[in-house]
Amino acid sequence: MENRLIYANRTLGDFQNIMDEYGWIVYEGALTPGFIDEINSDLAKANILRRSIQIKNGISANMDGTLHHLLERDNFALSFLDNMYCNEEISWFLNGNYILNGINAVVHARQEHPYLSNMHRDVRTFMKETKLLIQMIVTLDDFTVDNGATYLLSGSHKVDVRPDETYFYEHADRAVAPKGSIIMFNSNLWHAAGENKTDGLRRALTLGFTRPFFKQQMDYPRFLGYDFGEGLSPQLRQVIGYNARTPESLEEYYQPPHLRMYQRDQG
Repeated sequence: MENRLIYANRTLGDFQNIMDEYGWIVYEGALTPGFIDEINSDLAKANILRRSIQIKNGISANMDGTLHHLLERDNFALSFLDNMYCNEEISWFLNGNYILNGINAVVHARQEHPYLSNMHRDVRTFMKETKLLIQMIVTLDDFTVDNGATYLLSGSHKVDVRPDETYFYEHADRAVAPKGSIIMFNSNLWHAAGENKTDGLRRALTLGFTRPFFKQQMDYPRFLGYDFGEGLSPQLRQVIGYNARTPESLEEYYQPPHLRMYQRDQG
């Protein structure tokens, strides 16, 4: 079974079968070139702010090119989420409504070794049948072996065993894909960023989506503002997490059903 498909030709059945066998899938041709350029432009500005905070707070080591929490009012993120990429697939995987857990990026240059280069998986509690989290990588440059395309150990999502690192690097597949692709993978899958041996950048968005009761990496509704959420489409309110908030006062808690912070259809 081949796990590399064209985004426009994808089917839910293919996704189900491929994710079961491999634990990851590549959809080529998902983003337009113009949108990729817009995202990369926004990342250049976002990197300046985030790097300055990392340095100021003394946590800059091994975090070169790691940009966290890119959901802002005036950048690409709202447009990206509003496109609802792979919505049917994520809904099936998480068995219903889901929310954004994190929207981050990696700008990987030569000789940079961020923590993402370590072999890891994105959940520490192994739950084979109950799926809590699914990951998305969006390639903003071509992913090649030379520039460090992600290592993914196919099938490792099925067992609760940490692979030997030598075995991992000898047997893992590489997520070679043209820019504008979307790579989806089961969060139980062992993976690692590769080393960029070229003079160019390897940029990518990294997103996680969870069931609504799973705590977000950042409180996006509160960060954007509750009033701001009133002007968003129903699908954006859902995925950003406005329907799965935690009340902070009795006034917020004691509300009629349609105004409650955590809606009844969130699982």
